[in-house]
Amino acid sequence: MLDRRSILKTAFAAGAASLWDAPLKLAFARAPTDRRFVVVILRGALDGLAAVPPYGDPDYASVRGRLALDANGLGAPLNLDGQFGLHPSLAGMKAMWDAHELAVFHNIASPYRDRSHFDGQDVLESGGVRPNSLSDGWLNRALLPLGFGGGEAALAIAATPPLLLSGPAKVSSWMPSQIPEPDAQFLERVRALYAGDPVLAGALDRALGTEAQADAAMDDKPAGQKDKPAAYGNLVPLFAGAAHLLARDDGPRIAVLDASGWDTHVNEGAADGQLARRLAALDAGLSAMKTSLGDSWAKTAIVMATEFGRTVRPNGNGGTDHGTGAAAFLFGGAVAGGRVHAEWVGLKPEALKDGRDLPPRSDLRALFKAALADHLHLPRRDLDSSVFPDSANVPPMTDLIST
Repeated sequence: MLDRRSILKTAFAAGAASLWDAPLKLAFARAPTDRRFVVVILRGALDGLAAVPPYGDPDYASVRGRLALDANGLGAPLNLDGQFGLHPSLAGMKAMWDAHELAVFHNIASPYRDRSHFDGQDVLESGGVRPNSLSDGWLNRALLPLGFGGGEAALAIAATPPLLLSGPAKVSSWMPSQIPEPDAQFLERVRALYAGDPVLAGALDRALGTEAQADAAMDDKPAGQKDKPAAYGNLVPLFAGAAHLLARDDGPRIAVLDASGWDTHVNEGAADGQLARRLAALDAGLSAMKTSLGDSWAKTAIVMATEFGRTVRPNGNGGTDHGTGAAAFLFGGAVAGGRVHAEWVGLKPEALKDGRDLPPRSDLRALFKAALADHLHLPRRDLDSSVFPDSANVPPMTDLIST
């Protein structure tokens, strides 16, 4: 996916890329809160039954077949409550669970009920009830009611903001780059060239400052993470760099990250395999984010969701196909964790949607609303009207935030 050099050592490219929001706001001093809120989008449709296996369900082993985890041994689920567990690759998330910093959700979905990645992500990010019904994102629409004047305290970890952060409120972006690192002499010449233009000069200075801050975060990685790239991409630099910026007193308060690669139609694997290695990379990134947030972790809530779930039974290629009900996660030092939220109806054919999918029993908007209301104190009237239009019939979940 991304390596340290390509993410952190291209100040000139970062300055040029940031000019879509000229000048780029990287001194987030006007943030109205010291709380942090992060959204991680798992693009491709994570297999929730793999990430959070209901190993206590009597039908689990038979319906999952070769994708079922063994009840005992090294590849067994990491027990949560006797009914549900975490995939054995998610040891860092299990540690958060043990610290009551992780809440898990099952049988949850957006209002979308078909199986197109493009349309499912559109509904997930826009906060609407159908594809292409809204042209901006629910998190962007939340910025102004939250008091983020102009959105200066929000950061997209991407070349350009995803739909979730797109809209009238201005946001910033941190762009990974693939071009070679410029040397100091070249940068000094660029500084001289930009000296007469306050927009370009300011953008370059802020980009160099951001690069230095993120580079410092990478140098602070735990020793065991330095030379241990994940098989499906090392997410540690990206997640740790974002967290380092969030932890600053003058840094952003809201961030959005993507982690792709969850469309596992073929050779998904169980305790080991391609999905297990992707989960391990994600787990390492999330653990690095917690470490890099430092004291700010206590004031942080992170929600992680995917566009839809996957089929209960494996397909003929050893993978799973597009489904409906999914798993989602809420974690952070501000989270009231240690609980699986699931209206579990079992895995018998008559309990499944269309005889193949987990049925959606709760609405992702209720989870998003809870984080915005209880963590960031966004009023319910804004949630029901502007942030998630026409959603008064979807109340926020309760008791998810502890501080």
